[in-house]
Amino acid sequence: MKQTILSIQPADNVWVALQDIPAGTTLTIGAQTITTLQAIAAKHKVTATDIPKDGAITMYGVLVGLANEDLPAGTLITTKNIRHASGQFAVSENRKTNWTPPDVSAWRDRTFMGYHRTDGRVGTGNYWVIIPLVFCENRNVQLLHEVLTKQLGYQRQHPYENMLQGLLADFKAGKTTSTKDFTETVITPTRTFPNIDGIKLLTHTMGCGGTKDDARTLCGLLAGYITHPNVAGATVLSLGCQNAQIAMLKEEIEKRVPGFDRTVIYLEQQQAGSEKALMTMAIQQTFEGLSKANQQERKPAPLSKLCIGMECGGSDGFSGISANPAVGLVADKLIALGGSVILSEFPELCGVEQELSDRCINTTLAAKYVQLMRDYASSAEAVGSGFDSNPSAGNIRDGLITDAIKSAGAAKKGGSSPVTDVIDYPGRVQHPGLALLCTPGSDVESTTAEVGAGATVVLFTTGLGTPTGNPITPVIKLSTNSKLAARMPDIIDIDTGSIIEGSSTLEQMSDRLLELVIATASGTYKTKAQELGQDDFIPWKRGISL
Repeated sequence: MKQTILSIQPADNVWVALQDIPAGTTLTIGAQTITTLQAIAAKHKVTATDIPKDGAITMYGVLVGLANEDLPAGTLITTKNIRHASGQFAVSENRKTNWTPPDVSAWRDRTFMGYHRTDGRVGTGNYWVIIPLVFCENRNVQLLHEVLTKQLGYQRQHPYENMLQGLLADFKAGKTTSTKDFTETVITPTRTFPNIDGIKLLTHTMGCGGTKDDARTLCGLLAGYITHPNVAGATVLSLGCQNAQIAMLKEEIEKRVPGFDRTVIYLEQQQAGSEKALMTMAIQQTFEGLSKANQQERKPAPLSKLCIGMECGGSDGFSGISANPAVGLVADKLIALGGSVILSEFPELCGVEQELSDRCINTTLAAKYVQLMRDYASSAEAVGSGFDSNPSAGNIRDGLITDAIKSAGAAKKGGSSPVTDVIDYPGRVQHPGLALLCTPGSDVESTTAEVGAGATVVLFTTGLGTPTGNPITPVIKLSTNSKLAARMPDIIDIDTGSIIEGSSTLEQMSDRLLELVIATASGTYKTKAQELGQDDFIPWKRGISL
């Protein structure tokens, strides 16, 4: 029989409904029995004890809220009867870094097929990127991208074109149609360069008009993409007079990979003159660069060369008990194999700061993490907001009532290993192990940042459904519940709802996930986001997003 109710930690005083529970239902966990006073929808929480006004609400063993009124046992918690609250945190001399790695003997000799770079990293793809150094060049890079993808075999005919052709035929024949069936046959053209996985466009709205720090930060992010192991080479178009200068970008590239040796083409419109002159140089030089990059082929690499970004978006009340802990087990296994993992979304680590700080391998890293969290919270408060504003309407509707409830579940994506690095945006992963990367909770901005930091695969959990992808790094989408996987099969790669239903364990699911990661990294599995061409890229303009 499917389980009805769950207590995540023995000390928690609220339980999670695993299915819809009518009012007046008697629920028992261990020696504790309650009767629901209202109907409890699946994913929502019910008080397991009497909680007085201003009393603490605990989930995942941490403070996640305070009661606005007396809450008898069996009460549905809502945004009206509880408010956000989280525990205090500080750097402690007590390091909690003793860790028993999971058994990874079955994975020790496994490999993936990747692109080996001279800096020692291994890519899961081989992409050429076209980048505007300032938003003024967006039109030119879009034109360059259109010409190259169309003529070199990267532009597929979309099935919706077939539908429109049918509608046009009916229109010309004088017929009126409200709906039109269409074939989903997609003709994939032959690529001129078979070892180039794609030509990708990184348009943005920055590069000038902001602060000099904004320009430097943008150049740092773009340098992270240009030097990324999934990138074969790059074409950069500059206007010439903007804040984000070519020299600044070159400095940021050198910081990340000294002596960087992949092809980067720099062209400046104000020096080239006419559009024709600029585009002629861009097309000729990019074609030559693609021809050279096409010579590289996939070769075996150990799993220690993988860097996985952990991300969530459109989270629900099941995220913290199905997909996120399953991803956390993958993190632990990869780290035990010598790989790297990125946990980001700092507003969604609110309430677990002490745990993560204590897991840092030394107090220097712990202090850096604590300071970044405090600075971020202060900057949000300075513009009249705060971390408590992070949960979206969809999050709240599906059981994530406070930011601390959302955060305590989100943090499960990071597993249980020690924290080996703390990185400020737009920095880069330099060490194996678990790295904390300062980003907003906004999933596209955070995914963009994780890839800029070096993630070669992203595991993205969602309970409500979000199509987020990335231009150069495959994003594997995990549904937290089976209803979502059935409703939106075109965006979900793997369904972890079987954990809620009791038909699979976290351990079994983590093994399935790691197999999918290997297939994706080897290019033998294309993620749903890749198939859809979901190439999301949004740089974080610091201080604006939660």
